Amino acid sequence: MPAEFHLKDAGYEYRLISRRIYFAGMIMFLLVLLIVIRVFFLQVVMHDHFTTLSQHNRVKIQPIAPIRGLIFSSDGVLLANNRPSFSLEIVPEQVKKIDRTINELSSLITIESKDIERFKKQIKKKHRFISVPLKYNLSDDEVAKLSVNRHRYPGVEVVAGLNRFYPLAEKLAHVSGYVGVINEEELVTLDTSNYKGTSHIGKLGAEQAYEGLLHGKVGHRQVEVNATGRIIRVLDRTAPVSGKNIFLTLDVSLQNLAVEALTDKRGAIVALDPEDGSVLALVSSPGYDPNPFVNGIDSKSYNKLLGSKDAPLLNRALQGKYPAGSTIKPFLGLGALDYGLRNLLDETWCQGWYSLKGSKHRYRDWKKQGHGHTNLVNAIAQSCDVYFYSLAHEMGIDRINEVLDKFGFGRKTNIDIIGEVAGLNPSREWKRRTYGQAWFPGETLIVGIGQGSSLVTPIHLAVATAAIANRGKLVQPHLYANARDSISNEIVDQYVQTEVEGIDIQDLEHWQQIIDSMTEVMHGARGTARRYGKGAAYKMAGKTGTAQVIAIAQDEEYKKEEVAEEFRDHALFIAFAPVDDPKIALAIIVENGGSGSSAAAPIARRLFDHYLRVK
Repeated sequence: MPAEFHLKDAGYEYRLISRRIYFAGMIMFLLVLLIVIRVFFLQVVMHDHFTTLSQHNRVKIQPIAPIRGLIFSSDGVLLANNRPSFSLEIVPEQVKKIDRTINELSSLITIESKDIERFKKQIKKKHRFISVPLKYNLSDDEVAKLSVNRHRYPGVEVVAGLNRFYPLAEKLAHVSGYVGVINEEELVTLDTSNYKGTSHIGKLGAEQAYEGLLHGKVGHRQVEVNATGRIIRVLDRTAPVSGKNIFLTLDVSLQNLAVEALTDKRGAIVALDPEDGSVLALVSSPGYDPNPFVNGIDSKSYNKLLGSKDAPLLNRALQGKYPAGSTIKPFLGLGALDYGLRNLLDETWCQGWYSLKGSKHRYRDWKKQGHGHTNLVNAIAQSCDVYFYSLAHEMGIDRINEVLDKFGFGRKTNIDIIGEVAGLNPSREWKRRTYGQAWFPGETLIVGIGQGSSLVTPIHLAVATAAIANRGKLVQPHLYANARDSISNEIVDQYVQTEVEGIDIQDLEHWQQIIDSMTEVMHGARGTARRYGKGAAYKMAGKTGTAQVIAIAQDEEYKKEEVAEEFRDHALFIAFAPVDDPKIALAIIVENGGSGSSAAAPIARRLFDHYLRVK
């Protein structure tokens, strides 16, 4: 008999469904439990954290950049200004087709590829409802064209602002420097809390040196925003503190005259007050216009400046290193008197050349027929090389190095703007350390007339000249005079002169003897610059110098007209005036200018006449 067959097993189905409901219920319970735990965590454990975030989403703190302080000269001329400017800006969310809009705007005004490239980079970094600059510094004509066509371009605005501007441009680029966009390296060292909202910082010159005073203090405003970040209202505002106005020691009228004197020439002029080191003029020629650097100079223009053979970006006054030429002679003369190697009347026979004992090599004098019997006064006045060849041989390189070191040769002057380099005061140790070689007597002779390895900067040469003028004070040059409140114009900070280093000379009368010798250069019957001392209502003391750029063989003669300009001698001149009460000391270098008496001395006379007349 066949087994009983059941089509439906109700008990089995009940057990199966029950198990499924049980497992489904467990899963649902666990999920609900997880949700409860998560809600508890968010609402209780993380309550303070999310409350803070919620408040931040509703209220934000926005920085307000301070207005940068201005820079003035000692005579009140504005050197760095915040000039009202207009920029073309676009709000991306209000412009459906940005590329098309830019193309149409390009038909109205000139928009360069670099402007478009910078604009598109900025779009990616900002919200679409925030305006992004497309072009800076619009001209009046461009503003007019855009204003007339404004209705055609929703989301395109002409926005007013402040832009750093340097009115004297090339004339003061190496003094004022410029501001530029803050880069990543600067961000590492900056106090970011005080530079929020600020896009520019001083890069060179006074702008960089006095950044702390010029920048000011950032302000802020507390604003309420919606979920998308739009500002609904301003809740609170703390005004920024404007930067201080800086006044420099510079005399702009003297600076302009110095710039004019070096027009179409390469060179440098530094003028100081010998009493306290105030910089009256500091010129490096040629200069450059710092204004394009403010918002970023284009690569083509920058490469043109960088590749120019005239090196306009080089601050020759602080960074140019030149042989001192015969301007070194008064300092060595003073050393000879101090060491007792010479007195004022001791004479040396000058036959037009000098030779070391046992050598046939002739070290030539600039005057082929020689100067005859020559004492120290005449040797300085007529710039007799043979006298100083003989003196250098007697002094030796060790004493020469010691004398020049007293005047700071080979060291920085520590002027208060950045970029200065040191010259070179050679010694036995220096040569051994640098080249691994011994010092030779012939090198001492060459250093004795300011040639060879001896190098100076114009700023140092001016400081050393001032030290003779003030009889032994090695002043520190400075451009900073004081800082004033931008509103009240009250002085809030000013330059404090540091302790002046004194030059130790045993007999103080030796200062006057060297000054008298330098006075002979300008007013003596045979002084090398007597032509430019004639007719002056005051007495001046000076020293001409000529520095060779290339060596001339023993059997050759230097002929300026046969030498390419870049290989011609440099012209140098140092001087101070008036002799009895010095008010100004200066150093002048005209690259490839030839003789110091013809190329540099007349510039000094013009500067003296102008400054002393004004004083």
